[in-house]
Amino acid sequence: MTQPEPRHPTSDDEELLEAETLAILSEYTDAQRVLRIQDELRAGFKQLNHVGKAVSIFGSARTPRDHPRYQDARKLAAHLGEQGYAIITGGGPGIMEAANRGARDVGATSIGLGIELPHEQSLNDYCDIGINFHYFFTRKVMFVRYASGFVVFPGGFGTLDELFEAATLRQTQKIRHFPIVLFDRTYWGGMVDWLTSSMLADGYISPQDVESLLVTDDPDDCHGALDAVEHRRPRLQRKAA
Repeated sequence: MTQPEPRHPTSDDEELLEAETLAILSEYTDAQRVLRIQDELRAGFKQLNHVGKAVSIFGSARTPRDHPRYQDARKLAAHLGEQGYAIITGGGPGIMEAANRGARDVGATSIGLGIELPHEQSLNDYCDIGINFHYFFTRKVMFVRYASGFVVFPGGFGTLDELFEAATLRQTQKIRHFPIVLFDRTYWGGMVDWLTSSMLADGYISPQDVESLLVTDDPDDCHGALDAVEHRRPRLQRKAA
């Protein structure tokens, strides 16, 4: 049986992870990939170097503008923006756009960290600072490094990826004093119940792991959780990139 011709990768992540297989053509050497990753980290550090206290807000890109969750995200971002927080999102549509829009509503710094995808979309129109990343993992560094905590709205696999990345970093004490807020009790309640009845019951996580997730519908709870740790989390001693 004839093997299909290898194709060009549709993203830099695919080029990195699948290159040199029978299906995907290699476009760079490992040395070139290391330099591209280094350049991407350096660019992110340089552009976000001046950001003060901030919060990363996540949620589905598929949430329409007339959905109550879009309005909730916009209002919450505006509320946190009024308290001096910069708003960081993935820069896309849906909940991400709503959060950036809420920041713009009150004159808070609005940051979008976009990602190269096969069906690429541009950053939404409400980002004051916009950075496009080739690699998911370099982008994730920025979400955590420059935020005081995460607020997670309902979403899909991408949202869960960010949520459990932060939960794992907390569990392994790679980060400390980093609140993870799950906004929308109805949506997240079932997942937290499952974590308790299955993972905790089987001894795979600790009670502290479950307690690290704050589930709420109240913007003031988000603000309180962030402020409670902000003074305990030393600001990065940043030097010019």
